[in-house]
This record gives sequence, C-alpha cells and structure tokens, in this order.
Amino acid sequence: MAESDRTQEFLELLTQHDRALGVYVYSLVPRSADADDILQQTKMILWRCFDQFEPGTNFLAWARKTAFHQILTYRRQTKREHLPLSEETLDALHNEVARLSDSGDERREALRACLSKLPKEHRQLVMLRYFEDMEVEGIAEQIRSTVAAVYRALSRVRFTLLECIQKEARA
Repeated sequence: MAESDRTQEFLELLTQHDRALGVYVYSLVPRSADADDILQQTKMILWRCFDQFEPGTNFLAWARKTAFHQILTYRRQTKREHLPLSEETLDALHNEVARLSDSGDERREALRACLSKLPKEHRQLVMLRYFEDMEVEGIAEQIRSTVAAVYRALSRVRFTLLECIQKEARA
C-alpha cells in the first residue's frame, strides 16, 4: 500500500474513533490536562505503530489498548501523588468500558438506520447540533427559527430516534 494511502487510512480510522477514544481516556484519568497529554501521546504512538495494525481488525480496540498502556505509564510516573484507583480497579474499568463500548456498535448501527428514516429537516437539526456541535442559538439563526422552536424540535427528534432505536434493537 502506498504511503499516502496508508496515511489516509490512518486518518479516516482515527477520525471515526476519535470521540470514543477520548471518552475512554477521560473516563480513566482524573485530571483533564493529564488526559489530554495521554490522548495526544496515544495518537502519536498509534501513528508510529500503524504499520503493525492489521487492516480489517478492530481499530478502536487496538487504540484503547494502546491508551491503556499509556495510562498505566502515567500512573507509574505519578505514583508519588495520591491516585484514587488501584491498578486492579483501573484494569476492571478498562474491561468494562471496552465491553460497554463494544456493545454500543449495535446501537450505533440502529442510530444510523433511524437517522436515515428522519425527514430531511429533522436530520439537518441532528447533524447541526450533534455532529457539528453547533449551539441551539446558532441553529435557530441558521434555519431562521426561534430558539424555543429548535429546542422543541430537537426534543421531538430525540424521542423519535429513541423509539426507533428501541424498535431496531428488538428486531
């Protein structure tokens, strides 16, 4: 595979799983500044070691394992400070977060299916609010509506999506 193709593949995978990896690290590290450093270090290691990643396997699991080792290294380096969790507890949390994250794949697929069923206007609201992280005030301005109307619409859309995801899960 050409170097530029491999770079593109890495960036796509990292972008796809960036939020989940961040949530994982922030859930296991008590201080956000330390979590930022660990996350940055993890991403650099992932890039340096990307030639060891087997295409088609679970990138997020690989990334989480790398992050976990970085968290352990961080804990060893800061042992002089009081850290609230033992390594056994941290390992148990790692396993539980990984399990919950993996079980989220089915819900994520159900969410994708349900999003595609939404009317265009509702899908636009969801995209603006949750995928572009736009504030409700900005959405209201962009779609020429009131803030209250956007809040009501988002509430209805969330309820619709929840019902749809629950139906998809039962099916």
